Amino acid sequence: MPQELMYQIALTRIPLIGDVIIKKLLEHFGSAGNIFKAKKYELERIETVGAVRAAALCSYRDFGPIEKEMAFMEKYRIQPLFCTDPAYPQRLLHCYDNPAMLYYKGNATLNPPRIVNIVGTRNPSAYGRAITEMMVKELAAAGITIVSGLAYGIDLIAHKTALKVHTPTIGVLAHGLDRIYPPAHKQLAVEMLEQGGLLTDFMSQTQPDRQNFPKRNRIVAGISDATIVIESGIRGGSLITADLANGYNRDVFCVPGRLEDPQSAGCNYLIRQNKAMLLTGASDVLELMGWGNAPAAHSPANKPPALFPDLSPDEQLILTLFREKSRRHLEELYLQSHLSGSQVATAVFNLEMQSVLRSLPGQLYELI
Repeated sequence: MPQELMYQIALTRIPLIGDVIIKKLLEHFGSAGNIFKAKKYELERIETVGAVRAAALCSYRDFGPIEKEMAFMEKYRIQPLFCTDPAYPQRLLHCYDNPAMLYYKGNATLNPPRIVNIVGTRNPSAYGRAITEMMVKELAAAGITIVSGLAYGIDLIAHKTALKVHTPTIGVLAHGLDRIYPPAHKQLAVEMLEQGGLLTDFMSQTQPDRQNFPKRNRIVAGISDATIVIESGIRGGSLITADLANGYNRDVFCVPGRLEDPQSAGCNYLIRQNKAMLLTGASDVLELMGWGNAPAAHSPANKPPALFPDLSPDEQLILTLFREKSRRHLEELYLQSHLSGSQVATAVFNLEMQSVLRSLPGQLYELI
């Protein structure tokens, strides 16, 4: 399996070999390993592959970064999900451009009975905040998993409210699982690992570059039964998610706003163009999706083992300080570890991701 996983990841790194081509190759050869073992002439005969892509496949040898990625995943208990894996989000398989490989860390299942994404502006009004909180609470009562993009604004409110009412919430990222963007949402992301999860199709070391966000949005739209847009400008990123959801034949709902309000211009546009249904409350979603009012049971995935993975020297040093005193200020860690600021920050973040430390107000950290 480790060798097959290496080949699976390698397929996603070869120039000119995108997700659609990968699935075409899998249909013919059955596995990633078989694709790499195939002769050039066998690859060339596959529709849409051709000589150039076949040559790129046959000449690929850059397995070093993949071995590092596999070590990273093992250390931080990150679950690789190739599109042939039973745990892969099955709703995504119905999307023509679904990612061949996903990386996931968390406890929530990616295949719950009901799942909805909530997106919107990064600068919501008091009305938008209140509507988001109300919507999440009512959807949670019906056993619905909440998905969003861990961004400022509506995304943040949706995730926080889901945690507050103890319903699973999944954040889809536009970068690797070695970082959190925006950094201000790091603690929220750590909390989501216990009651939800973080999902991405990007390897570690991938920066949150601008072009990654539309790719992220296709997962947000494709993994969900329905998309709910709450306050969006006419050029908001939420409209991209709504358009993608429409392209995947998923239901889209929008909360209408005042005609003169630019923050609602996107929602009003989608409703006017018959690209979204007008939404006045969670009951509209339940009725139109045929879900009724009875809650559907959540199916949490098996929790990862409680044993700590191997720690780096910096992480071991920080952990030793906490064993002497279970609660410490960040400034103490700088002074007593004699590490650089960036080394301490990285070590503390990694220990949080491994559920070894938890963050407290006032730059305090506590051993779990």
